[in-house]
Amino acid sequence: MNKIFTLLFLSLLSEVSFAQTVTLRGYTSDRSSGEHLINASVYSSEKLIGTISNNYGFYSLTLPTGKHTLSCSYVGYQAQILKLNLTTDTVINFQLSAQQELEEITIIGQQGESKLASSQMSRENITMDKVKSLPAFLGEADIIKTIQLLPGVQSGTEGASGLYVRGGGPDQNLILLDDVPIYNANHLFGFFSVFNPDAIKSVSLYKGGFPARFGGRLSSVVDIRMKDGNSQKLHGNFSIGLISSKINLEGPLVKDKTTFNFSARRTYADLIARPLIKASSEGEEGGGYFFHDLNMKVTHKFSDRSKLYLSAYTGKDRASSKYDYNSNWDNELWRHNDRFHLDWGNTTTALRWNYMITNKLFANTTLTYSNYVFDIEERTSTFNLTTTEKGDSYQLNYKSGIEDLGAKIDFDYYPTPQHRVKFGSSYTNHTFKPGIMVHKEKADYTSPIDTTYGNANITAHELYAYIEDNIEISPIFSVNVGLHASAFGVEGKMYGSIQPRLSAKYMATDRLAIKAAYSKMDQYIHLLSTATIELPTDLWLPTTKRIKPQHSHQFALGAVYQVKKGIELSAEGFYKTMDNLLEYKEGASFIGVSTGWEDKVEMGKGWSYGAELLLQKTTGKTTGWLGYTLSWSDRQFDDINWGEKFSARYDRRHDLSFVMTHRFSDRFDIGFTWVYGTGNAVTIPTQKVISPQIPNTPYMTGGYEYYGERNNYRMPAYHRMDIGFNFHKQKKHGIRTWNVSLYNAYSRQNPFFVYFDNEQTYTSSRKVLKQFSLFPIIPSISYSFKF
Repeated sequence: MNKIFTLLFLSLLSEVSFAQTVTLRGYTSDRSSGEHLINASVYSSEKLIGTISNNYGFYSLTLPTGKHTLSCSYVGYQAQILKLNLTTDTVINFQLSAQQELEEITIIGQQGESKLASSQMSRENITMDKVKSLPAFLGEADIIKTIQLLPGVQSGTEGASGLYVRGGGPDQNLILLDDVPIYNANHLFGFFSVFNPDAIKSVSLYKGGFPARFGGRLSSVVDIRMKDGNSQKLHGNFSIGLISSKINLEGPLVKDKTTFNFSARRTYADLIARPLIKASSEGEEGGGYFFHDLNMKVTHKFSDRSKLYLSAYTGKDRASSKYDYNSNWDNELWRHNDRFHLDWGNTTTALRWNYMITNKLFANTTLTYSNYVFDIEERTSTFNLTTTEKGDSYQLNYKSGIEDLGAKIDFDYYPTPQHRVKFGSSYTNHTFKPGIMVHKEKADYTSPIDTTYGNANITAHELYAYIEDNIEISPIFSVNVGLHASAFGVEGKMYGSIQPRLSAKYMATDRLAIKAAYSKMDQYIHLLSTATIELPTDLWLPTTKRIKPQHSHQFALGAVYQVKKGIELSAEGFYKTMDNLLEYKEGASFIGVSTGWEDKVEMGKGWSYGAELLLQKTTGKTTGWLGYTLSWSDRQFDDINWGEKFSARYDRRHDLSFVMTHRFSDRFDIGFTWVYGTGNAVTIPTQKVISPQIPNTPYMTGGYEYYGERNNYRMPAYHRMDIGFNFHKQKKHGIRTWNVSLYNAYSRQNPFFVYFDNEQTYTSSRKVLKQFSLFPIIPSISYSFKF
């Protein structure tokens, strides 16, 4: 390994020293909005060399002096072609125009960093146009639900927005919003994600072959970037749906210098339900459920070399109930007040400064803040209306969460066209709040209770540094090699890890690329879950003296074949091992206080392996993909399932998705999805053991149900079809769109959970296994206006 790095270093050194070169640098952006384009390709057709823009649209390309034909291209945009005679370092800012008819695009060189051209494997890019054109559950277009349609990604259960990537759990996904981790990405108990598509510019999913700049999770990275805002003029859109409405505004505060982007979304299910609940209740009943999101971003350009970004997000869910009623007792009138609420939400902030140190070196410094809070409270009280005295009262409150403060610096270095180097470091201060419970009680015949108990907060320090280089060794062979080093300090103990990363690409033909990758990943935080879907009661907990970090090794081998322009077929096989996974012990849960959380868990290991196929069409009036996954995911814990290996609850043998959008005209387009998956693994009792009869009585001593192996039953297969219709019309001040969608169009009764029930007849009773289905066919409609 040392010899390999030495040869790469000498290669880099020799290439840096060649003479008679000039450096082009600048930004790639959308001509109409000024929004920077990520991973746009800048390419010299004479020398057959090029580069791509980074996450802030910056590129740098070193070329020999002389005449060049230079092109800048990006998927969905017209390529910009320049003929230049280069004699000195030059600044060129490319501004691309959106292409209306994608099949007529002529591309010289690469069309962005396509799968075929990139040494990176196991990465998928999702466009917001695709998210918005697909059928929407209850009229809410959702980024995470679109990601679930990709091979290697599973949803977990009906309607949920959880992510289970290549056999991993929901805690093994690093979800970044402008470089800030989101710890709970769910609204409505998992049925929607917190990401408003109107505020988002780009989404990239990494399932394996992780670049060295990412760390801290085992299974995936979801890199989400918010829009900077239109630098030319005010634009916006608003939407009204069945359960929520949203608005987005963007534009210049100072033209070509300072921009803003603002989005807000709120559901109004509580406002609709409140009068209905009140009308049907004898008492004064209220409450309900709502969620809201706020996204904000301000960008200021000091100069071509220096820019400042401030982005923030806050979102909250609240489920509550309120019931007030009167009663007569002992000839006195009493007032009863019952209250309950369940709140959870995220707040994130990122302050970033870009600075171009030289034409070849770009720096980004970031300060981050993240706070996730879960709060549940129940209160009851009585009041004597006759004597005006306070009666009994009871209060139970439980809080948990995680708060982060962080700083990081990242560098992009472009020494030659054959090397794209990234390096940097980061520090995060974590404050884990595993759970504090407050119990207050006052009654006439007992002593008052006022007690606070639970788990103390835990402070931890996480650091990492990385370096990676994307190396074009020859026109047919390239590698991305990197190293990620991390450390985690907690309770006086320091954990450390060295994580090598390697991805390689070999061009077998002009249309066929063979790829391979290896990643070692470490994870210092854990998620304890008590249910088969992600709920706010799931607890984020740190590695401690007793609880070790999670580790994984993932190997991947695949190929990409370009069938024709705009159509690619990719296949990947993967094998992943995981150590130090956490599960609750049998019967344990988050709410118990007799023991600390470390005494409630078991540590074990896991395996996942499988193959993925993806046929994708990205240009033309008809676009979409066909994806298939064949996979296995197993777990083993010494004190669970008698130490024997068992299928993970998100193990799914077959997973198939078909996604299509077709644009008939500028006024009408449709979206279509069909998914099929093997049923989830669940644990059900296999028999009932009856205890002996009590002597000299007709009574039995009782009995119990015997469950046998963990996850011993497969629910019926899941399949569903969704259809969406989009009707557009150009108005005087913008474009109006009506969206009509059908979720579960043929009303498949998919199982949400299964249970045993007694089926009675005139002569006998027998126990049968039944299923509960959550969503039948659900129509929805929404109205939006873009100006």
